[in-house]
Amino acid sequence: MRVTEDGKHQVLDILRQRFVNLTPEEWVRQHFIHFLITEKGYPQGLLANEVELKVADKKLRCDSVLFDHNRQPKVVIEYKAESVELTPKVIKQITTYNMLLNVDYLMISNGLMHLCLHYKKDNDKWIFLEEIPEYEKL
Repeated sequence: MRVTEDGKHQVLDILRQRFVNLTPEEWVRQHFIHFLITEKGYPQGLLANEVELKVADKKLRCDSVLFDHNRQPKVVIEYKAESVELTPKVIKQITTYNMLLNVDYLMISNGLMHLCLHYKKDNDKWIFLEEIPEYEKL
């Protein structure tokens, strides 16, 4: 971590390879990314932060995306500050991104609570998983 000349705290984002302002949401992102890499075996080279999507003239931004080895999106991840409750509105936000990406997994974290949804194609439903799956089980 470092402090800028104007007193802002910054943290090194290992995916973007640059320092970013340490907001409450960024704190959650950095901890969750490190958790995925070190505890769940997610390849760092397949993860990206701040992925921009374009729909007509509108731009959307996914907090993080895990890609497969063909660079196709596999998981979309949304972060909220610790003070933000993970409500149906938050879930709707991430499912909106998925209309463009068509992934089978969605993850949401506020640092205290993590949600993981898996899309079951056979019955066309999202189900909540009890825990974040290891990379090999995706």
